[in-house]
Amino acid sequence: MMLFSAYAYLTADAMQAAFGHLGFPAYFRIELAIAKALGVVALLTPAIKGRAKEWAYAGFFIVFVSAFIAHAASGDGAGKWIAPLIMLGLLFASYFSYHRLQAGKQS
Repeated sequence: MMLFSAYAYLTADAMQAAFGHLGFPAYFRIELAIAKALGVVALLTPAIKGRAKEWAYAGFFIVFVSAFIAHAASGDGAGKWIAPLIMLGLLFASYFSYHRLQAGKQS
């Protein structure tokens, strides 16, 4: 999902309009796309461990909470602001699964 949205941020005109609707500057869309792509690389690359993965999880947490707040504050309907909450739940599941796997490897 994060990689797809990063790609859409860079290529879809609708995303440019959506960021404008939320009140974000145009450059923020590009910064966010790059950060999302780097976060995906950090989470999916087995050689990357420790703090890099923790920062990626923290960054995605901030993205989902911010998306929820931005959509709710702009008056968007529940369809727009519930998706970030669902993704946040999936992020928590991934985070706790990752830590459970790491604890199992150390045993």
